[in-house]
Amino acid sequence: MTESSETFRFWHPVTVRFRDIDIGGHAHHADALIYFEEARWAYWMEVVGQGLDDLDYVLAECRVRWHARVLWPQTVRVGVKVVRTGRKHFEMAYEVRSAEGEKLQSGTTVQVMYDYPSGRSKPLSEELRRTLEEFDGPFD
Repeated sequence: MTESSETFRFWHPVTVRFRDIDIGGHAHHADALIYFEEARWAYWMEVVGQGLDDLDYVLAECRVRWHARVLWPQTVRVGVKVVRTGRKHFEMAYEVRSAEGEKLQSGTTVQVMYDYPSGRSKPLSEELRRTLEEFDGPFD
């Protein structure tokens, strides 16, 4: 799915840390997932209203595309939104942009609702589905 910056209602600032920089002089490729994760948690706390104690999903899949180098020092903006819901999962899209608006990274993750005590997946609740659709929907 192709996203443009205009499609994201939620943006979260992430500071590029010196430790992110690899021998090539830019952020290591794995740090894209950390930037996505920081923005996902900010979204989850602000939009869904849940914190770590309420965590009931696991990350099942991720895709990342690198468009330009992420350099230090800077603060990037990470757009995040839910783009699809299923019976037991939801998919989120991300876009990382520089302060000047250049697209640096983009990607998606799939989260599966999970019952930690039983160790099994569980259905996406109607309440959560409504919350996500009210903010980012409707979904296909």
